[in-house]
Amino acid sequence: MKITVYGAGAWGTALAIAYAKSHQVTLWGRDTDALASCAKARVNQQLLPNAPFPDALTLDADLHCASQGADLHLVVTPVAGLRDIARHLAAEKLTAPLIWACKGFESGTGKLPHQVVADELGADFPCGVLTGPSFAAEVAAGLPAAITLAARNAAFASAWTTHLHQPRLRLYANDDLVGAEVGGAVKNVMAIAAGVSDGLGFGLNSRAALITRGLAEMARLGLALGARHETFMGLAGMGDLVLTCTGDLSRNRRVGLALAEGKALPQILNELGHVAEGVPTTRETVALAHRHQVEMPITEGVNALLSGTLSAREAVERLLARDPRSE
Repeated sequence: MKITVYGAGAWGTALAIAYAKSHQVTLWGRDTDALASCAKARVNQQLLPNAPFPDALTLDADLHCASQGADLHLVVTPVAGLRDIARHLAAEKLTAPLIWACKGFESGTGKLPHQVVADELGADFPCGVLTGPSFAAEVAAGLPAAITLAARNAAFASAWTTHLHQPRLRLYANDDLVGAEVGGAVKNVMAIAAGVSDGLGFGLNSRAALITRGLAEMARLGLALGARHETFMGLAGMGDLVLTCTGDLSRNRRVGLALAEGKALPQILNELGHVAEGVPTTRETVALAHRHQVEMPITEGVNALLSGTLSAREAVERLLARDPRSE
């Protein structure tokens, strides 16, 4: 099977490496110079220096060439890049299935990824999301992981779970597409909050409480958008939330840790050198919560902190001062 992976960041590169062990994989990226460097060294020195490329992995900076003949289009760009790829597939009249591994809401519209895809390719286009607890460095190294492939069409999810299952990358099929996407988006917001809590030295009790209440917020928003509650108890919800809130490899948690130190957000993002999806996702999550009248106090606190309205300590104090009878 030929798979084209769009997005040569850490996660895109990791998935390309994982699938090139049993499939023919083309990795496309926007940065021509960076891609050429990776092709020459046969490793992504900047992001995954300890994960050499399998022989079946090729790199191509030409979007038209990279997409031709693919049996599967796998988009691993930030959410901001998903619409462009879907629009390209529509213009090229390419009909192979599309699966995305980006997590968040589209900035400005608040749309979930599947809604973006539907805008460009139609509601009936075969597609789904790959999500769950998975750090790129560990997947690239071949360490065991389990993730979810969710789609509205249960048969599609089941079939592609079989196609994409790897010995060290176990997939589980799910037909709650909305729930899987909401879990993947909101967990990044909670990871920022967890980083703030840890950075302020509030301890393990506080972190456990934050994760638990964060899961409640995630589920409330998901249910309002049409998701099923049990999805948030699985890999796409609780699993991803726990990993991102506790793992030192979490970009969003690192944003929270730096905010607790009093660093300015532009400086943090510049030093991070990667996209932290939780930053734009927070704003869109708050907007969705207001639109659907869902109470999300942790998310509101993170939004106030990111916008500069409150300091890290003020945001926590406001959260702790809430009426105990509130949700």
